Amino acid sequence: MKRNVYLAMKGLDEARSIFSKVWQEKKTLPEEIHVEDALGRVTAQPVFARISAPTYHSAAMDGIAVRAEETYGATEKAPKILKTGDSARWINTGQALPDGYNAVIMIEKIHQIDDTHIEILSSAYPWQHIRKVGEDIVATQLILPQNHVIRSYDLGALIAAGVFTVMVRKKPKVIIIPSGTELIRHGDITNLSQLKTNQIIESNSITLSGLVREAQGEPLVFDITPDEEEDIRAALLRAADSDADLIIINAGSSAGSKDYNAGIIARIGEVLVHGVAMMPGKPTILGVIQEKPVIGIPGYTVSAILSFEQFARPLLFSLQGLPEPKGKSIAVSPSANIPSKLGMEEFIRVNIGKVGDRFIATPLPRSAGSVTTLTRAEGILRIPPLAEGVTQDELIQADLLVSEEELQNTIVVIGSHDITIDILADEIRQGTGKNIRISSANAGSLGGLMAVRKGICHCAGSHLLDAETGEYNVSYIKRYLQGTSVSLFRLVLRDQGLIIQKNNPKGIKGIMDLTREDVSFVNRQAGSGTRILFDYNIARAGIQPDAVKGYDQEEFTHMSVAVDVLSGAADCGMGIYAAAKALDLDFIAMDREQYDLVMPTAILDDPNIRIVLDTIRSSGFRERVLTLGGYDPSRSGELVMEITP
Repeated sequence: MKRNVYLAMKGLDEARSIFSKVWQEKKTLPEEIHVEDALGRVTAQPVFARISAPTYHSAAMDGIAVRAEETYGATEKAPKILKTGDSARWINTGQALPDGYNAVIMIEKIHQIDDTHIEILSSAYPWQHIRKVGEDIVATQLILPQNHVIRSYDLGALIAAGVFTVMVRKKPKVIIIPSGTELIRHGDITNLSQLKTNQIIESNSITLSGLVREAQGEPLVFDITPDEEEDIRAALLRAADSDADLIIINAGSSAGSKDYNAGIIARIGEVLVHGVAMMPGKPTILGVIQEKPVIGIPGYTVSAILSFEQFARPLLFSLQGLPEPKGKSIAVSPSANIPSKLGMEEFIRVNIGKVGDRFIATPLPRSAGSVTTLTRAEGILRIPPLAEGVTQDELIQADLLVSEEELQNTIVVIGSHDITIDILADEIRQGTGKNIRISSANAGSLGGLMAVRKGICHCAGSHLLDAETGEYNVSYIKRYLQGTSVSLFRLVLRDQGLIIQKNNPKGIKGIMDLTREDVSFVNRQAGSGTRILFDYNIARAGIQPDAVKGYDQEEFTHMSVAVDVLSGAADCGMGIYAAAKALDLDFIAMDREQYDLVMPTAILDDPNIRIVLDTIRSSGFRERVLTLGGYDPSRSGELVMEITP
């Protein structure tokens, strides 16, 4: 065959861009597996709780179950005596609370007089030392988002939530074809003295298989293919006819007289790139056969590894909907001048040590076939193609091999709780493919504004009603964020009202019923928009707070309020319709309010913030919000106004 001379060699970035167009839209198919087999797998869709945990009210302490109202008035000076089996029932941690009992007194706080009588020195309050239904997990709650790597403790959470199987991305299948007439499998060697001149133990497939597994793929190694055109062609066609997601053929990619791979790939498929301006790794081939990506990886071990990491590794992570993990890097000073070939991006293996307050990098041999330069190295210097090297006096970044950490893109949201924030978090991953995580802290609307003022969050969720003007958020922003330029974006309109028990056993019809002696209420925390809205409504109805039984009983989220109603800890509470719907509770609508996002104007050009705003404006997000019920997302992402100092 005619020798290849890399007349069309591409730069590394250009080669990656060309090759990525082949696979950037591809994903492995979902498959359903048992949760116990899901460790390390990637979720193919969001996972929601099927049941609440606990599923029943249970004791949180060893002791006695009591009716709280029967303990009132007990003190050390005036203890009360309870009869077991009647006013008190022995109970252990985790046991179901007996019917008719609503509190637990821990064993350390009681004195047993005899087999049937117990003395208590203080009273109990309703639901003391009791784990209520849904205290840990609430049915329909988002347990794991899409594109999440499942960890050990995630497995327990899934089982506790009644999820016994999970949809995950199939591991990408990678066929590895070792080629070379001189190669011999290590498994065929019974005695090392058998090795003949010109025989090489085939080891690259072991290394490449390990790299595939590290990228959460499944390798399949073909038998060694000799350097014969028909054999190579047959192996490639066999791989292309399989269900593999990627084909790697090792060796035979250079410009030697027996390097057939580029020509064969060109005849049965397409060669996109042959020759990449990187050292080691220059002979890399990038192509396609029957719509399957193919990489011709050089035979030298270091070249093979670096070629895999630059082209195969990002492909395998992308197929699973994951970003390629980013390694840690530090600034180092070379221990000697390091020359480099102009026009080539060079990867220099180095030893790194700390001398004084500087990290010093000592270059290791550059041989592309010396695998020990990688096993010994602590880092790799990447010298750009337009540089002729790096001097001792320069600082250069070294990619560390001794430890890696995943780059995390986190948007911090502090403020009022809303279920649509969970939807937003998942929609960003699903709709954009970006691995952006949303960290949400429920501190109430005013708490969110304070967080913006302190500069500790990217945005705040707020629905603060100005009772005098009927306007939401603006007056509060002007009052509490003086000196800070912020932008106010609409997220949703949502229905607020009374969350009540299924079938409304107390016959609650509206806010006036909250003054009844037989109706207990659960409130939101002071400073939350829901609390302000509730106070506005009772003031308008002429109701004093102390007339509402449970006014001072507070929860920090709508779902917590709904759980209290579901568990019987309260007869009703103020919250959003979606929370009631999620737990199959009844709902009495009272107000349609405006829920907005407050963002410092200075961060609006941040790419992650732009993605958040674009997602909020997307049809996918709006459609998912509509399915929750009680929301109007028609103006989601609309800029309400910019408020400047």
